[in-house]
Amino acid sequence: MAITQQQLVKILPQARNYAGFFISALNRAMMRFHIDSPKRTAAFLAQTGHESAQLRYVRELGGDQYLSKYDTGSLAARLGNTPEADGDGQKYRGRGLIQITGRRNYQACSQALFGDDRLLQQPELLEQPQWACESAAWFWQNNGLNELADKNQFTTITQRINGGLNGMEDRLQLWARAKAVLCVT
Repeated sequence: MAITQQQLVKILPQARNYAGFFISALNRAMMRFHIDSPKRTAAFLAQTGHESAQLRYVRELGGDQYLSKYDTGSLAARLGNTPEADGDGQKYRGRGLIQITGRRNYQACSQALFGDDRLLQQPELLEQPQWACESAAWFWQNNGLNELADKNQFTTITQRINGGLNGMEDRLQLWARAKAVLCVT
């Protein structure tokens, strides 16, 4: 199911200035990763809308001090970053419409999208609309979120993306708007 730029702007009104850059890439990515029903599309757009501040950010915000949590320690290790303070946190910061974070996730995403490790050398590719959308749709499918969307399990989707319920009120508002625009009952 393809969406129009007008529908996208109704769902994500703050994306008005960016919708034209993303609409084709979103539709291709959703088709490739079977986000192909109104329920799936509504949940996907609500979640990516929140994660990207309505398509305004495709790169995690934060300075060196904030990103250092990804560079050393237990979180860095879980993300597959090296244990040394060598800049992995900055290099493999969250990118894409659903923030792909950490060396291990970049490598898995790169293998899925390209069949090689190019994202390890060029992580900034996930800041381009095509790859920002493709990486989000890959993450969505890879984590079983289509099936959860089919069952209206939006809270569980949020937990799988965020690890908690951060921004839940905004996510729910975007989901309600997406369901109304896409005529999901």
